[in-house]
Amino acid sequence: MTKSETIKCNAIIHAAATSAALVGAGLAQLPVCDNAVLVPIQTTMIISLGAVFNINLTKSAAESIAGTAAATLVGRGVSQALVGWIPGVGNIINASTAASITEGLGWIVAKNFEGGKY
Repeated sequence: MTKSETIKCNAIIHAAATSAALVGAGLAQLPVCDNAVLVPIQTTMIISLGAVFNINLTKSAAESIAGTAAATLVGRGVSQALVGWIPGVGNIINASTAASITEGLGWIVAKNFEGGKY
């Protein structure tokens, strides 16, 4: 990955992870699934990462790639059910989990796009 690509990927991934953290923190005590908000954030991130590597992705293709992170969302759901309802603690845990998953997904996608795997 070139320095320019790394800088662009950093900006895209960190912006998406920050957005995911805000969603995770903000919806911690609400009995709703925040995946409805997180998936579009991750989909937009994947499409933007594709553009860095001159890969044009449709929304459905990006959603499919994001769907590969479904297993980690199960773990996130468990953590949210166990401590998400506790004010303060739940907000921090949900925010950090959402950000970590989004950050990890972003770098995995960027490395795959760099290697021509998509």
